[in-house]
Amino acid sequence: MKRRPHYLAGAGSLVWLLVVGLPLYVMLAATFQSRSAYAKNGPLSFPDSFTFDNYARAFDTGFGRYFLHTLVVTLCVVGIVLLLVPPLAFAIVRSRSRITTGVFRLFLLGLAIPAQAVIVPMFYLISEAGLYDNLLGVVLPTAAFCLPISALILSGTMRDIAPELYEAMAIDGARPREIFFRLVLPLSRGGLSTIVVFSALQAWNGFLFPLVLTQSDSTKLITLGLYDFQTAHGIDIPGLLAAVVLSMLPVLLVYLFARRALVQGLMGAGGK
Repeated sequence: MKRRPHYLAGAGSLVWLLVVGLPLYVMLAATFQSRSAYAKNGPLSFPDSFTFDNYARAFDTGFGRYFLHTLVVTLCVVGIVLLLVPPLAFAIVRSRSRITTGVFRLFLLGLAIPAQAVIVPMFYLISEAGLYDNLLGVVLPTAAFCLPISALILSGTMRDIAPELYEAMAIDGARPREIFFRLVLPLSRGGLSTIVVFSALQAWNGFLFPLVLTQSDSTKLITLGLYDFQTAHGIDIPGLLAAVVLSMLPVLLVYLFARRALVQGLMGAGGK
């Protein structure tokens, strides 16, 4: 059968492309213009002459140091999530005890508690622990708020694994530890990729915990470092947008390399 073009869908797609593409164009075009050219020509203008001074100025303001701090926090948060969530999800799926069920329900309560509601007691707790203005003081609460949704996602992925596979390995004499490492983890790559990307995004884009729990340049993260482009005389918009572009690149690369497994994990196809 001959397919007829759907003009309404095409028009809607074009509108959506403009909505998404116009802000990206404005952001990228501004990073290659000087402050004077940007102020004279406006945000929609195409650069007359390309310059990389904005990117160089971003590093001159300490962006490289903030980038390293954020990378350390992100790697630590992802490491904690990968260390704790897979065994917890495996216990939730395979165990029938009331204790495990109660722990899982306790974890799910974390989904209903926003970080803004506990930021004051969190501040006092981190201060009493001697972790204020320390990167570890940002890592721990960030990882704690990533655990509930990560456990929910990964346990759903592990439930998609056919029960016959568990029974076959148990009949062959495999212990729970062997089942976990040889069966569950390989078939849960989609869910693992999902929680890695999710926790990495939460840590990389985190703003509230770094704002409240740090104060010095030695622990400043990217989200707070963007304030360095705001002065008493105005905002360096081209320099600010250059720093934003640089801060987006790591997350974009993570998504590009993990997008297939990420989509499978979100669709619940980890065990199929």
